[in-house]
Amino acid sequence: MIKSNERADAYRVLHLWLTEGAFIKESGLSPFAMELALGVCRRHLLLEYFIKTLTKKMPPLEEKVILEMGLFQMFFMDVPDHAAISTSVELAKAASLGEGATRLTNAVLRAARRSGLPQMPPQRVRRISIENSVPEWIVRRWFDVYGGDKAETLAKATLERPTEWLRVNLQKTTTAKLAEALGFGKDAVTLYDRYIQVPRDASLKTLLNSPEFSAGHFSLQNPAAFEVVKLLDAKPGMSVWDACAAPGGKTALLAEMDGSLRILASDSSETRLEKMQDLMTRLGITNVNTECIDITTAIRDAQPAIFTTREKNATQFDRILLDVPCSNMGVISRRPESIYRLSPESIMELSELQFQILENAAKALKPDGRLVYATCSPDPQETTQVINRFLKVHPDFKKVGDAVLPGDAVLLGDANPNLDRFFAQALEHKP
Repeated sequence: MIKSNERADAYRVLHLWLTEGAFIKESGLSPFAMELALGVCRRHLLLEYFIKTLTKKMPPLEEKVILEMGLFQMFFMDVPDHAAISTSVELAKAASLGEGATRLTNAVLRAARRSGLPQMPPQRVRRISIENSVPEWIVRRWFDVYGGDKAETLAKATLERPTEWLRVNLQKTTTAKLAEALGFGKDAVTLYDRYIQVPRDASLKTLLNSPEFSAGHFSLQNPAAFEVVKLLDAKPGMSVWDACAAPGGKTALLAEMDGSLRILASDSSETRLEKMQDLMTRLGITNVNTECIDITTAIRDAQPAIFTTREKNATQFDRILLDVPCSNMGVISRRPESIYRLSPESIMELSELQFQILENAAKALKPDGRLVYATCSPDPQETTQVINRFLKVHPDFKKVGDAVLPGDAVLLGDANPNLDRFFAQALEHKP
């Protein structure tokens, strides 16, 4: 029996998302409430359009959230219609929205049960936008970059429940031993001999409360990160700077892969650095130093003080990883809130920030060193255009191979590629 307060929790979190931009996954909801809240977020534009077809004018935000929750339960969850309607009415009463809101909730949801999902508009971009709850300007952008069919494939992929993966800490255990300890069975899906796919029926909350997690035997990470880190081609004993390191997943992966690497992990936030240090402690990693560095400010060759965690007078690195702040357009299914925060202007601002970070970090790369620029957005304005702009003004750098695009199997017709859509390009300094 599902407790009614789970719906109240989902309502509270959705209200915070819509009014304050809060992240849903950080709310600590129960599995049912999380499925409901993330589902409403993923299908927000469709549910909003549905409400418009059933009402003379859009109700206030609080009422609209309850209606979206009710509609999502009725049409996209295994919840009986009568339960979705009655609990939505109860929620409107509990939220003290007034008798009018209670009557409206009941009437709209009953009308939806009779009518079914609304007919979509005939215009293709508009239809794709509403059906998949992707803002229309983004759909048009994808049409321009990929063409109509691939744009529609990408839009549909945003609704997929993302595959979860465990990265095995091979310094402490093996994939086979961990899969057995967690009860995944002998048929557990593995990748790169260090990732285990989490079965759909497994509880992430249970996994994160397990003794194996506390002992540092695994972390949550999509295997696309491995494809990015591999591009560094780090050799034993090298110095590596992860310049945009928080929350620390790629730093930890590097350290687990080679304990002889001398790694500096930096971030502009002391709070995020403290969480990173907690991560390293849990994993038993000892070859990572952390330092608060704002990479968006200029780094001058004559000012090596920011590298105080490294050897005296050693101001440059063999390898630099830049996992820059981005639009998250490649991981919308994992972070559905991100798509509603974006605008053409915000992507332009991000691309300027990304270029500045690349400019600044490149000054700390040794001759013949390698830098990897990565984003979890494949958008050209954040990826190839930033790289090309940088190379135009820095002829002493060159690309190493082609860009790596893990997760882009979705564009090749695979509806469930299992990998996040990252972009990564390796650059070498050849003075």
